[in-house]
Amino acid sequence: MKQPIGFFDSGVGGLSLLPAVSAILPHEDIYYLADEAFSPYGDKTHKEILERARIITRKLLAFECKLIVLACNTATTQVINQLRKEFSVPFVGIEPAIKPAALTTQTGVVGVLATKGTLNSQLFHKSCLEHGSKIQLIEQIGTGLVRCVESNKINDPATFTLLKSYLNPMIDQDMDTLVLGCTHYPFLLPVIKKIIPSHVQIIDNSKAVAKQIKRRLVEQDLCESSTSSSTHSYFSSATKSNLGRFVNQPINYLPL
Repeated sequence: MKQPIGFFDSGVGGLSLLPAVSAILPHEDIYYLADEAFSPYGDKTHKEILERARIITRKLLAFECKLIVLACNTATTQVINQLRKEFSVPFVGIEPAIKPAALTTQTGVVGVLATKGTLNSQLFHKSCLEHGSKIQLIEQIGTGLVRCVESNKINDPATFTLLKSYLNPMIDQDMDTLVLGCTHYPFLLPVIKKIIPSHVQIIDNSKAVAKQIKRRLVEQDLCESSTSSSTHSYFSSATKSNLGRFVNQPINYLPL
């Protein structure tokens, strides 16, 4: 029996990682769990997120997941270290890509668009100290952007206006590199690219995350040896899920 890789996020955001993961690990089964009943995570307390993460981890382990991906920047920065202490399963997390942004920028000005929970986390500040000390980081809380994605309002004029209010001050400060610090935000790329100048590089770390997942599987000798086709299964903690707008498969309701 194949053991799947477990992914969880507060909603649809983590889906933005799956194409890169499937490209590098085409034979691995994936179980994706969206905690939509508790979305968004960005405005929740550390205690609340940790409690949900524990519940979800236990559920994914019950599904015999061999590795768990916190497909959410907020959850990663808030609770991944605690989860690693409590559970023996390997975890892979998602952090804002400060290091590649620092290596990419020419002006030395990097914008970081992320949730409040991510920007306020110790893990984010540690990354900034390690990799961002020689650049100017402009931090912007993306209030409301997760809901724009979750409610399928990506192309609404109000979303465009909201993104302009966040991005224009960064552009005015000569930003040439933009870090998307939430897995929901890549779904907003078509709108973001209408606002920022063409020379601004956008850092999306989905390929780096996929490589890290493969690296951990190899280290733990957990890579799938079968060359059979992979299957993706989707679960939501909400009775009415938004996942169906993004994946052409049934969504399984999973009360948590």
